[in-house]
Parts: sequence; C-alpha cells; structure tokens
Amino acid sequence: MASTPSLLIQSIHSLVLRISLSEYVQTFVLFQVLECEYAVRGEIVILAQRLQEELKNNPNAHPFDEILYCNIGNPQSLGQQPITFFREVLALCDHPALLDKAETRGLFSADSIERAYEILHQIPGRATGAYSHSQGIKGLRDKIAAGIEARDGYPADPNDIFLTDGASPAVPYYLDEATGWGLEIAELKNQLETAKSKGISVRAFVVINPGNPTGQVLAENNQKQIVDFCKDEGLVLLADEVYQENIYVPDKQFHSFKKVARSMGYGEKDISLVSFQSVSKGYYGECGKRGGYMEVTGFSPEIMEQIYKLASVNLCSNISGQILASLVMNPPKVGDESYESYLAEKDAILSSLARRAKQLEDAFNSLKGVTCNRAEGAMYLFPNIDLPKKAIEAAKAVNTAPDAFYARRLLNATGIVVVPGSGFRQVPGTWHFRCTILPQEDKIPAIVSRLTEFHKGFMDEFCD
Repeated sequence: MASTPSLLIQSIHSLVLRISLSEYVQTFVLFQVLECEYAVRGEIVILAQRLQEELKNNPNAHPFDEILYCNIGNPQSLGQQPITFFREVLALCDHPALLDKAETRGLFSADSIERAYEILHQIPGRATGAYSHSQGIKGLRDKIAAGIEARDGYPADPNDIFLTDGASPAVPYYLDEATGWGLEIAELKNQLETAKSKGISVRAFVVINPGNPTGQVLAENNQKQIVDFCKDEGLVLLADEVYQENIYVPDKQFHSFKKVARSMGYGEKDISLVSFQSVSKGYYGECGKRGGYMEVTGFSPEIMEQIYKLASVNLCSNISGQILASLVMNPPKVGDESYESYLAEKDAILSSLARRAKQLEDAFNSLKGVTCNRAEGAMYLFPNIDLPKKAIEAAKAVNTAPDAFYARRLLNATGIVVVPGSGFRQVPGTWHFRCTILPQEDKIPAIVSRLTEFHKGFMDEFCD
C-alpha cells in the first residue's frame, strides 16, 4: 500500500497534469482565435464603418460623400430588389391568416397563393415558427430534388438532401491566373504529394464554381479532370455551387459536378460528392434569410447516420430559408400567373450584373500596372496589381500586406471598400484585390472615376 506522502505526490502530480492540459487547450484555442482572420469583414471594413459614422455626423468630414461597399456578396444591402413571387409566398406562409381574407386574391398572384397552400400543408402545424425535421421539411426536399433532376437530367433522392442555414486545416492550391483562373491538375497532384510527405492526411477537395474571389467559370473538361482526380485519390469532392445562376459570358455554362460525374459513368459507389447551394447568391440575393442545402451522395449508410446526427445537434435550419431554397429550385413555370413578371425580374438582375461586370473589368484593365481576367461569373473581379517597389516598402514599414496598404489608402481617399487579395491565399509575390459587381448600376461610373483618379495618384506617389 502506498504511503500517504506518495499518494499526496501522485494526487498533486495528477492535478498539475490536468491544470497543464487545461491551460494548453485554452492557449491553443486562444491562439486559433487570434490567428483567425476574415478579410471580407476585416479591418478595412471596420475602418469603412467608422468613416460612415463620421460622414453621418459631418457630411464634409471626408473627400467623398458616401461609402461604396464593394467588399461582400450581399446584393440586397446594395439595392437589389427581392423576387416578388418568392416574397409573396414567404409572406403568406409566415401569416397564413391572409389566405382566409377575400382581399388577398387581389393583392397576391394566384400561383403564389397556391404555392403557399401547398407548402403550409407540408409544415407540421402550418407554423413557420416551429422546428422541423432536422434534415429539413420532407415536402420541400422533394421539391428541391425535383429541381436538381430537372437541372442535371439525373435522379436526385430527397433523402440525400440536408437543408441548411446557408452554405458558408487545409492544404492550399493556386489557380492559374494566366489561363483565366483555370485549375491545373499537375498543381493539385504536387500539393497533394507535398502534404503526404509531411504526414498530412488529405480527405477532401473543395472547389468553388463559378469562382470566388476570381469570377471564373470552369470548363466542363476541367471539371472532368477534377472528378477523375478525386476518384483516383479517394478524396471527397465538396462542390460549392452557390453562384450557379451567375454566368455572364455566352461561351460558358454552369454544369454541376454531380452532372459531370454521372455523365462520365460514375455512380455513388465510385465517388463521394457533396454539392452546396444557397439562396444568398444567384439573382435572388436573399443573404439574410440564411437558406440553402447540401446534396450528399456516395456515402455509406453508417456515415449518413453520422451526418444526420450532426444536423440534429442544431435541431433544424430556419423555415423561411427552407421555403426559399425550395422556391429557388422550383420557380414559376410557363403558364403560371407569375411567370412573365418573375422572368422579367430575373433577366433584369442578371443582365445588369453582366453589364456592371464588364464595365469594371474594362476599367481595371485601363489602369497602369493592373490586369484583370474576364468576368465570367459569380459576383466578383480579382484584378492583379503590379505595385511599385516603394509602395511595397511603405507597406512593410507599417507591418501591412502591400495590397491591404493599397486598399486602405483607396478607402481613405475615395470611400470605396475592396478586399485585399492577401486575405485569399494568393500566389506569393502577387498582389490583388477582390471587388464585387454588386453596387447598383448608377453607382458604377462613380466607382470607376474615383478609382481611376486614386490609382493614378498612388502610382505617381510611389513611382520607382
């Protein structure tokens, strides 16, 4: 039997170990939080918000009269109007008593009323304020599956769909800017082998198409190469496809990775694939509604059980977002009362986005030392800036990335908010910024003129 002092020493040793482990975990978590950065809402946006408050209190406080937010894909905050049919259905579902009022048929379209009845019939208690099934309301998942089938031409199972609140350690890889932000398989293989040599077990490959922050649309052949790469390496393919409606050039089309994989003859036993869609982007731009889904295919029943368990931890996604996701994948059809107005609203938004993208692309390419690839899709441009050596040295002197230095100076001089490329793991030694195409069309000329004047002054100031 151990002596009392020995037991005491063991107890103290055990306590010290527990305290040390606790301190280590806390320190590790604190370090991860401190190291975490989200450039889209980082220090430059915080500065922009401060400048906005100063302008509110004193309109003459700065050499510009408003802040022009080009930093984030938040369409409705910049004046984009919601789709009428979607909002009519949401209003009726949120306040079902309207359906019993005679005047409702004079205020709402017949198909929005019919769709609201259909959706409410699928919601337990007809209450959008109640919890739903953790995977999402079954009738809405049925609609989404039907929409996926119509889009891709291949079957979709509603049991593979998880409705979510939107769609928002890695091994980095770099897109090839010289080929329009194409994805080089040789680069992927090189990065994968490098990771393996360091003992890193890579489990999945994430691809955003159309691209963020680069705005490219992958060619179908490039997508096939990616599918083959993931299949051969046993990687789960995570396909972020939230910008699938945002295509602005006639020679590019959106193809879902699921459609590409099935067209190659690969079924669920060949490749594990998760596809993401959101109501925040496209022509709808319903960011605040927090709706979306993921379609999970090619996983064993045991893994699907675990995915469902994780979904259950959050109880369910919000019901308004679930409804919107079903509407996005099943909008009005030819013959519906709302079809013509819906199509007109959709086309007006997308055609305006295409014009804005082209205007900004041309403006960037007119600037000294700036090159910008074609705006093919999504909501962003990612111009490359060849910064003068003196500007890079000035940035280092204030412990700031050179493109962040440029972005801060741009904001202070013009009120234009962009995101430094250094927040997106760009190729080392290159400098970029991400600019959205979302400010309303009548604001674009002001952005172009302010940016052009600033850039000339900046380049003159730091001329080598």
